[in-house]
Amino acid sequence: MDTTHLAQDYLRFLETAGQASLESELESPSKLLIAADTHRGKRIEIAYAPFDFINGNARIVIVGITPGRQQMRNAIQECRRQLRAGCATAAALEAAKTHASFSGPMRQNLVDMLDAIGVARLLGLASTASLWAGDANLVHFTSALRYPVFVDGANYSGTPAMTGVPMLRDLLETALVEEMRTLPDALWVPLGPKVGEALTVMAEKTGVPREQILDGLPHPSGASAERVAYFLGRKPRALLSAKTNADRLDAAKSDLTAKMKKLGA
Repeated sequence: MDTTHLAQDYLRFLETAGQASLESELESPSKLLIAADTHRGKRIEIAYAPFDFINGNARIVIVGITPGRQQMRNAIQECRRQLRAGCATAAALEAAKTHASFSGPMRQNLVDMLDAIGVARLLGLASTASLWAGDANLVHFTSALRYPVFVDGANYSGTPAMTGVPMLRDLLETALVEEMRTLPDALWVPLGPKVGEALTVMAEKTGVPREQILDGLPHPSGASAERVAYFLGRKPRALLSAKTNADRLDAAKSDLTAKMKKLGA
């Protein structure tokens, strides 16, 4: 998949389309459809949204699985606003990416875990919370699958495996590989095991050292609240429910601590 010209192919439409057309595209991409295929009876679609900006100065990269429909909406609306105000394409893409980045309770859980394993110390920050404020120049937000992916019209959540679907693997091997090659010295923080697997596979193609991929953190979403609480030492093992694998979390934390020590934290 050639991602080089995707932005220029779609941005004109985002700038000039009426609101009704955009709403229609958000619900069922047609003009913004990049690719579509059927895999084991499921229709898989990749839609364009303006997530092309790469912060080449970043020292840490936070990687979700793929933008959801709401992120897609937020990015499109902000990019459209910027373009209609006369902003240059590069500035509009940067603004769209920043506007749609991680927010809410997920952000606080992520900050707490990154601080707990020493990321703030390694970056010379009081807390990684400043990555969303005065130190935003140090962070790059992205997704393993850069553009929104939908399965039978719903947000993609990791099934089928992204490395096992040719169309999705192609997106990994172009967009994600481009970003990893642009930022080979950064820390890479995958949100969830499936993102970690994708980063590990693509690291072999890009030469990003394994210790720079900080996989093993519980997903910072509210659905993983108990795992996050245990990881941070806020809930004792004896009070954990059966759904939380304490041994796995202990092993992940030990591995992350070793990586951070090797990196100089």
